[in-house]
Amino acid sequence: MSSPLQPEQGDLPTGRKDEEPVEGTQHSQRMLSFSDALLSIIATVMILPVTHTEISPEQEFDKGIQKLLATRIAVYLMTFLIVTVAWAAHTRLFQLVGKIDDTLALLNLACMMTITFLPFTFSLMVTFPDVPLGIFLFCVCVIAIGTVQALIVVYAFYFPHLLDPRIGRSAHRGLYQRHILGIVLRGPVLCLAAACFSLFFYPLSYLLMATVIFLPYVSKAASWCKSRVTGPREPPAPSMELFTFDLHEPLSKERVEAFSDGVYAIVATLLILDICEDNIPDPRDVKDKFHGSLVAALSEFGPRFLAYFGSFATVGLLWSAHHSLFLHVRRATQAMGLLNTLALAFVGGLPLAYQQTSAFARRPHDELERVRVSCVIIFFASIFQFATWTAALLHQGETLQPAARFGGQEHAFMFAKLALYPCASLLAFVSTCFLSRFSTAIFHLMQLAVPFAFLLLRLLVRLGLAVLRALLRAGPRREEDVRSPLLPDLHA
Repeated sequence: MSSPLQPEQGDLPTGRKDEEPVEGTQHSQRMLSFSDALLSIIATVMILPVTHTEISPEQEFDKGIQKLLATRIAVYLMTFLIVTVAWAAHTRLFQLVGKIDDTLALLNLACMMTITFLPFTFSLMVTFPDVPLGIFLFCVCVIAIGTVQALIVVYAFYFPHLLDPRIGRSAHRGLYQRHILGIVLRGPVLCLAAACFSLFFYPLSYLLMATVIFLPYVSKAASWCKSRVTGPREPPAPSMELFTFDLHEPLSKERVEAFSDGVYAIVATLLILDICEDNIPDPRDVKDKFHGSLVAALSEFGPRFLAYFGSFATVGLLWSAHHSLFLHVRRATQAMGLLNTLALAFVGGLPLAYQQTSAFARRPHDELERVRVSCVIIFFASIFQFATWTAALLHQGETLQPAARFGGQEHAFMFAKLALYPCASLLAFVSTCFLSRFSTAIFHLMQLAVPFAFLLLRLLVRLGLAVLRALLRAGPRREEDVRSPLLPDLHA
């Protein structure tokens, strides 16, 4: 017997899901690519107000500066994650909407235009954290984004031929509409409350905005606890399974990859923009100070170029690890999506790490604190990436290709690749606690050593596994065929 939660067999069209669009409509793939690119750019450029935190040469990297920087980083992480909530709602929305027409494309463009205003409101928030106006304007933008997305839902359901065929021809179309509206408007409603509280008690506004990020997971945890206390109950009829925030619900792997690639690409671009902006000598200085020698003038920027290449290598190798991970992912769960988003939030902070390391030559007395800030950013960017893979292993039968599962021929290699940067950054951070005088040298050594380790990683893993297998076979159990999930067959 079919459930009202799922499209009934009679509701399903006989044609394919990607059937030719009717006249006046077109497929939504190109619009979605544009939206994903724009959302990844907006999420990433919000690090700029943090990287451009002005610290005069007379100031030391004292507790006041550290508190200011920590506050701005915290606000950046919160707003980055709120943008990803808007992206997730957009993803959910276009799981229903399969085709677009001119009106729907313009509505989506209005949504994207509102999103592009978020970095300005974020700049106000980080520059004037105690003034309600920045918080109020940011919340108004989020409310406007949710309102336009709700208009897209209403418009698409008014013209069912724009919907996914399974939904457009379903007898329960109204149920789907109400549910997706609830998902789209959940965050804006909280931001409406945050905007009101910003007028007289702004700390509560920040709390409500942070709640937007984790509300789906809090709701899931509350439902689980309630079921434990009251016992299992009959599911409500009807209950929607297709578009809930279930932690095990598969996400669109393609859109996760597109959004992630956009973040990595923009971060790499921001690095070279800083080089172009801050490392071009003034013509008057070249003429007066360096007697017209551009080479001599550029030599002063040598340490900054070293920091740039090291930072770009970090971004590129983290992307390489991310690419390898999702190459082996069959489907992404909601938990993997959250961990991947947290990893991307810290990847977006890598321009700040570059700003810190490029300042070594100008402010050598602060190098220890700056090295530690950079190590912390790199550590969290990479450890959440490692955690994404760990979450995939918990449901490896559904989420991973056989080669990357326990005992697969790529398992040990993936473990080593994803653990390399967390271990290297943690080791560099701990080393500065004992060898603070050499903190800059330690950091640059890490930046140079990790790329070479990546190049030789597969060989090193094979050698390490061969040595470990030989040691195990030489032990007391040498007569047994010793197998371990971390020791795949090297000849497979």
